[in-house]
Amino acid sequence: MKRKILIIVENLPVPFDRRVWKEACSLRDNGYEVSVLCPRGKGYERGFEVLEGIQIYRHPMPGEGNSRIGYLWEYGCALFWEFWYAWRIYWRQRFQVIQGCNPPDLIFLVALPFKLLGVKYIFDHHDAGPELYLAKYGRKGILYRLQLWLESLCYRSSDAVMSTNSSYRQLAITRGGVAPEDAFIVRNGPDLRTFKSVPPNPVLKHGKAHLVGYVGTMSTQEGLEILLSAALYIKNSGRRDVHFTCVGGGPGLPRLRKLVREKRLDNVVNFTGRIPDDEMIEILSTADVCVNPDKPCEMNSISTMVKIMEYMALAKPIVQFDLREGKFSAMDASLYADDQNQVVDFANKILWLLDNPDERKRMGEFGRRRVEEELDWKHSVHNLLAAYQRAFAKGALPLRGSALPLMSGEKETGEAGSESR
Repeated sequence: MKRKILIIVENLPVPFDRRVWKEACSLRDNGYEVSVLCPRGKGYERGFEVLEGIQIYRHPMPGEGNSRIGYLWEYGCALFWEFWYAWRIYWRQRFQVIQGCNPPDLIFLVALPFKLLGVKYIFDHHDAGPELYLAKYGRKGILYRLQLWLESLCYRSSDAVMSTNSSYRQLAITRGGVAPEDAFIVRNGPDLRTFKSVPPNPVLKHGKAHLVGYVGTMSTQEGLEILLSAALYIKNSGRRDVHFTCVGGGPGLPRLRKLVREKRLDNVVNFTGRIPDDEMIEILSTADVCVNPDKPCEMNSISTMVKIMEYMALAKPIVQFDLREGKFSAMDASLYADDQNQVVDFANKILWLLDNPDERKRMGEFGRRRVEEELDWKHSVHNLLAAYQRAFAKGALPLRGSALPLMSGEKETGEAGSESR
């Protein structure tokens, strides 16, 4: 009998959530029967389907919250449907592990009653909730303390924690009280078997000589206002040969499109919204430079953005701010803007790269090698499996015939591998 697991993710549908999809596929490839519970979203409206042997359940979901009341409504609806679907799935499949992927740090509530039945809980830590709250609202009030309390309960309810980088792992150990042997780094690197460069499409440069690419969520802490100000600075400096394309959706997208109109950047910047992966890859493959304008703050410093490694996988040079985990990922594949003179220095570093094609090539080749040698998703699979081995080793008796031995050479440790979100 195969061991059965349920992965719950709230903020994105699957397989659009590439990290969760990579985890599900890797677990399937290593003998687990995998079900995923996620919200419905644009292009992913089917309530149930089986993709590549993975059962995907999608629950209804209200619009994405962009205020305190909006978030409470969003999270409340999600919890209701997660409880409902989880019990339906359990009576059908008798899963033995729930993997909860934050944000928010509430999915452990769904897992608690199942723990009474011997089901294990693995916390897949995507975002640091308290730091994310500070990045959005900038104050440590009662809601910030609530975030810390929920995070603490989440850690205490977990049989194993999968952190996306060493900074998050350290949070689990120090702030969360998680034993080091229960904390594993499972980096979110791109899968080079599927994430591949394609020939550039000159049409995507919108008649300009150069294209600057961005992919990510459109919200407060992503720093898109800085990028728009940098685009305006470049335009006002007399350059008419640079276009910016920003890929992705999020609650801040309408406001950003309004800013483009207000700054009269319609002929310089375009936002695509959420688009299929093949279209996103074509845009990034066409780009001369890729950017990560995340605002300098604690949240962004301790978080590793998958966009960085995706840019590197496509051999693109990067401009970003000098933040701890971003610098760990990119190293010499990136230039690092001064956070004291944010807009001007960010813009000037973009222009310097555009005017130095040999340096762009050198940096891109360095980034590609680094992904191949250290950051490719295949380097994270060992720790993903080790986290599951650790959870199963904690007390509960496995179903007859379901025990899986440790892989040859595998160690139950969180130290191996790298970090990422």
